[in-house]
Amino acid sequence: MIKKYTDDIIIDGSSRFQDSLPLSSDRLLEIMDKWNIEYDLHYHTPVKTVNQSREIQGSFLKSESGGCHVKNLYLRDRKKKNVLLVAQQDRIIDLKKLKLTIGTSHLSFGSEQRLMEHLGVRPGSVSPLSMINGANKGVILFIDIKLQSCSKIYVHPLVNDRTVELSVKNLEKFFEKIGIKPNWIVL
Repeated sequence: MIKKYTDDIIIDGSSRFQDSLPLSSDRLLEIMDKWNIEYDLHYHTPVKTVNQSREIQGSFLKSESGGCHVKNLYLRDRKKKNVLLVAQQDRIIDLKKLKLTIGTSHLSFGSEQRLMEHLGVRPGSVSPLSMINGANKGVILFIDIKLQSCSKIYVHPLVNDRTVELSVKNLEKFFEKIGIKPNWIVL
């Protein structure tokens, strides 16, 4: 894994370095406001994994009211097809079964460099909102159909020290605005 250093500072996925992204988190939120996509924004310590996310969820994120926390997998197949999979955070994903479900060859995790190139984010900051960058890069979006029953979905707005809470309806409105149609699948 290649890390960039600036004056002995590791550039990470937090909002501190959002201006080094193709599209900053602040700009994404401005765009969402312009498109009248309703959301609530929460600030927290940077989280890179689902386990780290669980530690902060109780402070402001309410899954017991029908909200769903997600995990996002940036994957690539042998034919260089780029895939973003969004599923409920506790969902166990079998990549061998997934390749059959979505019709790809062998799947593996995309590199940090490809993640930046195709979704415009750093590790720990991947979310369905990163499709604002991925839509024009040929990334194919697959979402677990069970997420359609969630009252709210919690996702990162391109950085990992903020979480956006929005309805599935508003997430779908976002997809419509960026010109993509997600593939809702049964996992």
